[in-house]
Amino acid sequence: MIEIRRAYEKNNGGYRILVDRLWPRGINKEKLAADEWIKDAAPSDKLRKWFSHDPEKWNEFKIRYRAELKNPKVLEKINSIKSLEKKKKRLVLLFGAKDEEHNQAVVLKQVLDSIKPR
Repeated sequence: MIEIRRAYEKNNGGYRILVDRLWPRGINKEKLAADEWIKDAAPSDKLRKWFSHDPEKWNEFKIRYRAELKNPKVLEKINSIKSLEKKKKRLVLLFGAKDEEHNQAVVLKQVLDSIKPR
């Protein structure tokens, strides 16, 4: 089971993976309690800056981000996250954005959910 959660929310357990390129502002490592930080699964700086969490750009962002996720280096990270899903009872993808509907964790979860388990 894969969940997404804002990095600023209370830790409710699970194996926590930060999927932002930048560390969330104003939160220390102990409070975040991330088990892993996978920067390579986050959108590129160029895409992140272009999107700027503008809901008007959401559909195009999803297309561009999914294209970035097809990079072999990134696919390796995605597959490692997917393999963790088998081993852990619950995975939690952490993100720092205020917008809970328009962020990379939403897209990444959709991609991970579409991968058939091996």
